Amino acid sequence: MSERPRILIVGAGGQVGVELQRSFADYGEIICRDRDTVDLALPDQVRAMVRDAAPEIILNAAAYTAVDRAESAPDVAMAVNAQAPAILAEEALCTGALLVHYSTDYVFDGSKTSPWVETDKTNPLNVYGASKLAGEEAIQKVGGKYLIFRTSWVFGPHGQNYLLTMLRLGRERDSLNIVDDQIGAPTTSIELADATRSIVGGVLGGQFGTAPNWAGLYHMTCSGSVSWCGFARAIFARAQALLDGRMPVVNPISSTEYPTPAKRPQNSCLSNEKLDARFAVRLAPWDTALDEALRRLALSR
Repeated sequence: MSERPRILIVGAGGQVGVELQRSFADYGEIICRDRDTVDLALPDQVRAMVRDAAPEIILNAAAYTAVDRAESAPDVAMAVNAQAPAILAEEALCTGALLVHYSTDYVFDGSKTSPWVETDKTNPLNVYGASKLAGEEAIQKVGGKYLIFRTSWVFGPHGQNYLLTMLRLGRERDSLNIVDDQIGAPTTSIELADATRSIVGGVLGGQFGTAPNWAGLYHMTCSGSVSWCGFARAIFARAQALLDGRMPVVNPISSTEYPTPAKRPQNSCLSNEKLDARFAVRLAPWDTALDEALRRLALSR
C-alpha cells in the first residue's frame, strides 16, 4: 500500500459519497465518479472506470435507491445494485484492492422482534432489497479484500433523504401523517463515512491482521431506534431555526394507511455487536447524530 493510496469513490455525488470525500481527504488521492461520468448499469463502463483509476481502495457508495420505482424497474435495480458490485469485486480481486460496499436493512423481512444479526436469514420484501442482497452475495462469492456494511435509514446534510424531505415539508405544511409502525435506526452519512475511515485505516495499517481475519459482512448503524413518526417529530423539535419557527403537527398512522408499491419491513433494527467486537467502532446514537447533521445544515445556510 502506497503512502497516499489511490481511492476510487463510486457514487461520489450522493449523500454518503460526499461525506466519504470529506472523511478520506487526508488519507489518499481521491478519484470521484458519479452518475454523470459512469453508467453503473453498463458492465463495460464499470470495468473501464476501475481500470482507468487503478485504485488501491474502492468505496462503493452508489446504488439504485428508488425503492418504489424499483418495483417497476427490476432490471435496472439489479444491474446497479448487484451486477456492478460483482464487477467491482472482480476488479478489486485482480489487483488486490480493498472494496468497501454498503448494503441495507431491507434484505430482511422485518418480522423479528429483536435487532437483526448478520447470520439471520434474509428475506427481502421488495425488489430493492432483493437487488441489494444479490450484490452482497456476489461480492462474497468473489471474495478477496472486502467489507460490506449493512446500514439503515441513511440521512444527512447532503443529497436526497428523509431529513431534507421533512424539513421541506415542515416549511410547506401545517400537519403531516407519518407511519408509526415501522422502526429502525436512522444513521447519518457523516457517521457512516467516519466509521468507514476509521476501519479502513486500521485494516490497511495491519491493525486487524490479514484479510481472512476481517473481510466480511457487518452491520453499521447509529445506536437506538425510533419510528418514522418519532423521527419526524425529533427533526421538527430540533430544527426550529431551519423551519423559521414552524412546528407542524405530526399524526401517527399505520403502514396500511399509507400503501406504497414496495412493502417495507416493520423492524429494521440491526445489531452492531459484530462491528464493535471486530473493529472497536461504535456509531453515535441516532438523535446525537441528528443534532450534528442539523448543526452542519445551519452552518451552511
